Amino acid sequence: MDAEMEVYGCRIRSLLERVCACLEGLSGTQLNWRPPMHDANSAYVIAAHTIGCARAFVLGIACGQDVERDRSAEFRASGPDATDLTAQVRRMLDDMDTALAALAPPALDQRRLPPKSLFGEEGELKETSVREVLLDVVEHTCLHLGQLQITRDLALRESQA
Repeated sequence: MDAEMEVYGCRIRSLLERVCACLEGLSGTQLNWRPPMHDANSAYVIAAHTIGCARAFVLGIACGQDVERDRSAEFRASGPDATDLTAQVRRMLDDMDTALAALAPPALDQRRLPPKSLFGEEGELKETSVREVLLDVVEHTCLHLGQLQITRDLALRESQA
């Protein structure tokens, strides 16, 4: 695998593993608890959305695989524990390693126009390079990892009250 491609893959892997670590030890109630503010999301929803976006962007947009995404379902997601989310991350990371290894280094500069179904309802579609798509995944995952960490702390505090 190209060194630059490997850096992106390692960063994405590390961030998604941290998402999984944030979910560890949370009960179903804590995972699905929402902070008492307008449009706040549960830890489960934040993780499901982060994983769904990473999968769609890395595999679907950057690597050109046939990937389906139901973004609105990510925001309705819930579960009794984090087992399913952790399994999704493991599968996605295995698929990502294989897909990124198959991309030749010049692919980083190739331009892609993401399908609306993978990109999401919000924002204007624009052509972007594979490199930018991978950087977007890193940025997006960092943003939601921070939200997840705060939501986890609040859920733990709420359950102790």
